[in-house]
Amino acid sequence: MLSKSKLQTQKLAVRFAKKILRSSQDLKLTKVIALRGDLGTGKTTFTQGFMGALGVRHRVTSPTFLIVRKYEISTPIKRGFIHFHHAYHFDLYRIQKPKELLDLGFKKIISDPHNILLIEWPERVKKILPKDTIWIEFEHGKSEKERIITVTSD
Repeated sequence: MLSKSKLQTQKLAVRFAKKILRSSQDLKLTKVIALRGDLGTGKTTFTQGFMGALGVRHRVTSPTFLIVRKYEISTPIKRGFIHFHHAYHFDLYRIQKPKELLDLGFKKIISDPHNILLIEWPERVKKILPKDTIWIEFEHGKSEKERIITVTSD
């Protein structure tokens, strides 16, 4: 996907969120989306659009110094027989080892199928992420505002 503006990146995220919510994958698993890319490539902008599509009413900012922000989904979103109740936004830029994330209660968060997670800098904890994690790559494009966004299955 090619985005030529912040707004276009957010709109791509909204479409992607709707697609994820319609997916018929295992309903017993937490949905994990890994956002990989250099600083300033649009990971947080994408997350803002995605969270908006989930009905998150709060302003979405990068949790760089907090590591994680938890958002209540105002209207639980039904996917099959599962309702998503919370969305988590992780920014692991300051994490050095997976154990640091585990110490923050990551196993409990990831084991609850009512959660959906977006994780920036996921490569720092790749070995503890589920095998069905959806990976999205963000790259700078040719112009200052252009971004190349690629969904992979790593």
